[in-house]
Amino acid sequence: MNKTYTQAQITDVVQYLLKESESKILCFHGDMGAGKTTLIKALVKELGGGTISSSPTFGIVNEYHHHSGEVLGYHFDFYRLEDEMEALDIGLEEYLYSGAWIFMEWPEKIPSLIPSNATHIYITIIDEITRSLKLSNAPEA
Repeated sequence: MNKTYTQAQITDVVQYLLKESESKILCFHGDMGAGKTTLIKALVKELGGGTISSSPTFGIVNEYHHHSGEVLGYHFDFYRLEDEMEALDIGLEEYLYSGAWIFMEWPEKIPSLIPSNATHIYITIIDEITRSLKLSNAPEA
């Protein structure tokens, strides 16, 4: 199912994702500037992680904490990875099995490392303010 939305509707989109996702491992696909990080920020906020979240482009992974102090989840940005080995070197497998929320940008950089139970979220730019979102339980070919 495709869902079209604007920034003003981001809370509704987050509610939709939390309701429809069958996994706590979320893989975000989309062009640069599609709004992957914006959507992840809104998810972190909705899950009780506060408002401080950003893309970990240079650090590869950010850790988010629930307002209670416990780890809420991990946000990965694989854009700059050269190969899957780099993801293994940072301990990706340990993160994946932590039970925390996992938010991945550019998961297509590490296709063989994505668990089969991950939810794939495809964001397409419609125009300057409108995006289309599609959920899938399998990566698109």
